[in-house]
Amino acid sequence: MERILIIGSLGQIGSELVVALRKKYGNENVFATDIKNPGKELRKSGPFQILDVLDFKNLLHFIIRHHITQVYNLAAVLSGNAEKMPLQAWDINMKALMNTLEAARQSQAKKLFWPSSIAVFGPTTPRHNTPQLTVMEPNTVYGISKLAGERWGEYYNKRYGIDFRSVRYPGLISYKTEPGGGTTDYAVEIFFEAVTKGSYECFLSAKTALPMMFMEDAIRNTIKLMEVDGNRLSLRSAYNMAGISFTPKELADSIQKRMPEFKISYKPDFRQAIADSWPASIDDSVARNDWGLNIKFDLEKLVDVMLEKVTKKLKG
Repeated sequence: MERILIIGSLGQIGSELVVALRKKYGNENVFATDIKNPGKELRKSGPFQILDVLDFKNLLHFIIRHHITQVYNLAAVLSGNAEKMPLQAWDINMKALMNTLEAARQSQAKKLFWPSSIAVFGPTTPRHNTPQLTVMEPNTVYGISKLAGERWGEYYNKRYGIDFRSVRYPGLISYKTEPGGGTTDYAVEIFFEAVTKGSYECFLSAKTALPMMFMEDAIRNTIKLMEVDGNRLSLRSAYNMAGISFTPKELADSIQKRMPEFKISYKPDFRQAIADSWPASIDDSVARNDWGLNIKFDLEKLVDVMLEKVTKKLKG
């Protein structure tokens, strides 16, 4: 029986990944951890413990004591926040990864998932249909840390046999958790403000195309990657994951089909430069061929679900 540890379980990905994994592997076999206390729902559904991934001794002790067989390390300072505190973000992002890699090497938990990002690409990367293997010169702290992390993951796989698996997430869209300081957060914020205010001021320009993905697709494909036979994987760095690409204007237009009174304005901030350095669309054919990546939510289906769920959530 798999025994799974999720680090950073209260974040945007972790909060939904915990639920999905507990349904699949049993509540008692999925250990949720974070540096703050969870809500009642997560605490009641299975084991939770305060755990700081930067504390290596406690991390290793937890893994050994609970007979953990695989780890999802989701702890990170995201792109927008990382630019505000670059040295601290680098230290947190890299130490969190290195501690989990070393803990895997020194324990029985040899399978490790760590999320990379489209932030690994930079302004010299081809922006359209960005290939799996290409020029990668990120110019943000978040992107630099993710590119370094990919290389370390592959190194630990080749040198120590760690079963390292990763994807380059696009922007992730969810109604369940608040945005966490990322450059693609507008695609979540816009729904909450559309419902509460009927308007939204976007921090990116109208025509900034970026790859996005509904969280349900992201969670399903993440678990799919972790469950596939390792012999099928041609990469031990990180797989491109495309999702769907759209601009703030295209998203707003789709919302306006359902809410004609909705208005959007644009006031780009420092995140515009970050977005301009990222791909507009991604080629994820390697992931589709290696382990069957598939996406179910297009833009229209995503907008339908987000408006419905956000409205219901805000009404309590």
